[in-house]
Amino acid sequence: MIYLEEERANQILLIAPDLLGESLALQLKNKNEIKVALSKEDLTSHPKLVIWCIDNAELPGSISIELNRLQERWNPSPILLLLPETLNLTTQELLDFNCAGLLQEPTLDILNQSIITLIKGGRVVKLRERQKDITSQKNVTLGLGQWLLISGIQEINKDLQHLEKLLNPPPDNIFVSIMMYGRKRELKQAKSLLNYLWGPTLVSIENIIPNKILKEKDISSYQTNIILNDRNPYSVWKEITARVKRSVNQELLNSSGVIFAFDAIKPSYKTELLLGLLTQIDLLIDKINASNDPTIEPSDLWDDFQIELRKQAIRSFIGSYVSLLFKGQNTIVVDNLVNTIDLSEVDNEMTPAIMIIDPIINKKPILVDGKLLPSDDPRALIHIETLVSNWMIRTAEIISSELLNKSYEWPEFRNYLLKKELRSTRELERLRNQLNSQNRWQEFVLMPIRLYESKRLLYRLNKGHIQSTFLTESRDEELQHLGWWQQQVALIVEARDAIAPQLQSLVKSIGNLMVLILTKIIGRAIGLVGKGIAQGMGKSLTKG
Repeated sequence: MIYLEEERANQILLIAPDLLGESLALQLKNKNEIKVALSKEDLTSHPKLVIWCIDNAELPGSISIELNRLQERWNPSPILLLLPETLNLTTQELLDFNCAGLLQEPTLDILNQSIITLIKGGRVVKLRERQKDITSQKNVTLGLGQWLLISGIQEINKDLQHLEKLLNPPPDNIFVSIMMYGRKRELKQAKSLLNYLWGPTLVSIENIIPNKILKEKDISSYQTNIILNDRNPYSVWKEITARVKRSVNQELLNSSGVIFAFDAIKPSYKTELLLGLLTQIDLLIDKINASNDPTIEPSDLWDDFQIELRKQAIRSFIGSYVSLLFKGQNTIVVDNLVNTIDLSEVDNEMTPAIMIIDPIINKKPILVDGKLLPSDDPRALIHIETLVSNWMIRTAEIISSELLNKSYEWPEFRNYLLKKELRSTRELERLRNQLNSQNRWQEFVLMPIRLYESKRLLYRLNKGHIQSTFLTESRDEELQHLGWWQQQVALIVEARDAIAPQLQSLVKSIGNLMVLILTKIIGRAIGLVGKGIAQGMGKSLTKG
């Protein structure tokens, strides 16, 4: 144990194994000019910070108990937990330790910066995440068409890569070269045929392939990196927006297993759209925060500004001065769009605004996995970040769907906005049909099932990937307001759950009956016949 203390400046207490404690205390003392105590007897005053360095995190329950004891003993001093490089715990298990600082194998500079942040009242979480949740792969359920498309393209790409290596440089034998180029053309035609049969793949193939490189990833970079200089909701919100912005600025890969309309937009415009939405939600939060009218609910303000917010997002990523020909006349694109497209669509799977407003504006705790947590808790921060990401992706999808419909009747705008392969009327119409079919399936089948299972589908941005996750919450009220067809789907699921145990019991009973018939009746009869035949053969042999 190492305790860091402060006489006039900062005094710190350190708890660690003897050799590590002495070495670390010397480095901290030389770096920060602070007094480091290796036991409570060396303290001259209440420590500003308690650092606990552990070399084994195999028993999270014992660590949590000891952390609670340290927090009670040294309250209000924050606790900084130093973790070893290799861990067998998931990120969630580590965050459940619920201490102000959580560092995994930090460098001396990071440790010193974290000490300063914690003493000033902030929070620090830096985890390298070489844990079991990184190497475990989630199973992705694919439809038949998607599976055939992805598996076929994977095999074709492997063969094409192999041919490229053989053709660089081309072989000296002209006949071999002709055969290889012919084979290359055949593979490309086969790839085109797959796309023709099953449609363009807007879901990235990389998200289906197990990413084995992650296991060998450089551990010098932190995968979970949260720094709060203050614990107020304003600092939490700024950290959330900064984290989301870093994810959006990377090349986004769709790892959700569904097709999005905004995947049809050019990558640069897609990034600008998401960044524009992030800017608009930031301005909206500031506007709601600045509202001094107690008679107006913040959630009402949120709902009132949604359509205007979407219009401003369109202006931000298209620009106010871009002009294109529309029906033979030069037209300002953004003015035409905001005046003609319908941005009032409501996504029933969007989380209620109060789930973001309460912790950030009303300064209320948020419910995460059955626990009420303050907004500055890392678990709450990550949860709010997921809600913000979900809002951004679903809002971007509403805007993009309308833009796709507009581009169908405006060829010049289609060439300006969409990816090259979707500028064809046929390909665009095929994509729109796929999106419509997917939306109908979601609305009439999957959503009633999720309502019955008390789940909400969320999309989140995570290090350049769009991922899907589920939030478990009560949705009984929404279940009661379903349409007739959706109620039948929920009823079928309920009937299946009710009939399944009885059907299992019936199958088990039939199985037991068959065993009885085969062993006790048929088996015994066959045995008697066999015994009679054997006896008869024995008598014949004896007579012979």
